[in-house]
Amino acid sequence: MNETTSLYRGSPGKIFLQYAAPQALALLANTGYAIVDGVFIGARLGPSALAATGVAVPAFELLIALSMAATAGAGVVVSTRLAGGDRERAVRAFNTSMALQGAIGLAIVVLSNIFMDSLVRFLGAPSEIHDATATYLRYLLSFSPFLLYGYMLGGLARNDGRPGLAAAALTIGSVANILLDYVFMYPLNMGIAGAALASGIGPVVSVLILLPHFLTERKGVLLFKRVRLSFSDAGRILKLGVPSFVLEFSIGTVTFVMNYGIVRYGYGSNGLAVYLIVGYLALVVLTLFYGMAEGLQPAFSYLCAAGERKKLRALLNVGIGVFLGTGLVSYLLILFFSIHFYRMFTPGSEVTAIFAAEKSAPYFSGFICAGLNILAISYYQATSATGRSLLLATLRGFVLPAVLVAFLPYVFGAERLWLCHSLAEVSTLAIFVIIALARRFY
Repeated sequence: MNETTSLYRGSPGKIFLQYAAPQALALLANTGYAIVDGVFIGARLGPSALAATGVAVPAFELLIALSMAATAGAGVVVSTRLAGGDRERAVRAFNTSMALQGAIGLAIVVLSNIFMDSLVRFLGAPSEIHDATATYLRYLLSFSPFLLYGYMLGGLARNDGRPGLAAAALTIGSVANILLDYVFMYPLNMGIAGAALASGIGPVVSVLILLPHFLTERKGVLLFKRVRLSFSDAGRILKLGVPSFVLEFSIGTVTFVMNYGIVRYGYGSNGLAVYLIVGYLALVVLTLFYGMAEGLQPAFSYLCAAGERKKLRALLNVGIGVFLGTGLVSYLLILFFSIHFYRMFTPGSEVTAIFAAEKSAPYFSGFICAGLNILAISYYQATSATGRSLLLATLRGFVLPAVLVAFLPYVFGAERLWLCHSLAEVSTLAIFVIIALARRFY
């Protein structure tokens, strides 16, 4: 029995600890570098640079979403084939996914550098921060292949029975990013370009740590090998990965929609800077949910394909309990302690920190529901119920936030803008419950 199969033979609680917990902690460390970026940028360069970084968030989230789409799709295909004992086709899917990810990365590098000015204008950067936004994105997107491969190799290492390696690579890459942030922005005084360059180099470290696992059969099942690439595998990977793309890119789309609302309803550049630091805190909470959901994908996919429905349901129940508890504790901490988090980004501007803390109560009020939505989307995707997964991901990430931002503040006043994200989560969960009851979720 190989390591990939044996790790799923423990109790549901043990499986959760082996897969969900390390990935959640690793992604949290990864999020830490984004927060440190913000702290350095805010302290070193001021609110205008923070606003430029905030405008760039949707483009960065698109990059991550593309990576997660291919990673999740490949993970489902690989886990399903390993459950059926088809090692050869699992290896073929692995190598096909590597080629697919490389093509995506190359296209991003070329197109982003050719159309950078158009991209910055599309993202809505005011003229005073146009150049700073372009500089930040140019460095960041030029390193996109490494970020894409970092996520892909980490995800497939989990599917190959090495969740600890995947978590370690992501964590070490994040620590390298933080150290480089300091070096580039302080001793070398590279400004916003330094922050972007540090973010680009961090994934290079992760890739270098992960690569040896896939270079020899002694490490696991998956490895780089000269095989005939499969267009049908590539199509299936992309199809299964669409919900992950929508789920991950929802951070970018919600940011884009909220930035639009902030400008439209009169909050201005100061509002953009405030929303950026609120968004950093939101990213911490969502990262915990995303990390746990990503960590559970190999187990969900394998148990479903192997026909172990009882253990699959038990693992899902463990997930529901943990996600609910995480959401509740997170909201209570935000209510009472968020102002201390915001002060890190606004030294000398207590008014900005207070404003952000005031808006956090409504903005995060529905995040208990967000965890359950993310778990449901991941579960449906991992068990090949792609249609249901995509429906929920699209509702919470695209349709409901856009509709609510367009109409709720317009009808009930600008203050209701900060409630829109949570209302989208609550509405999505209500739809999920209806679907679950109608289709007998269990």
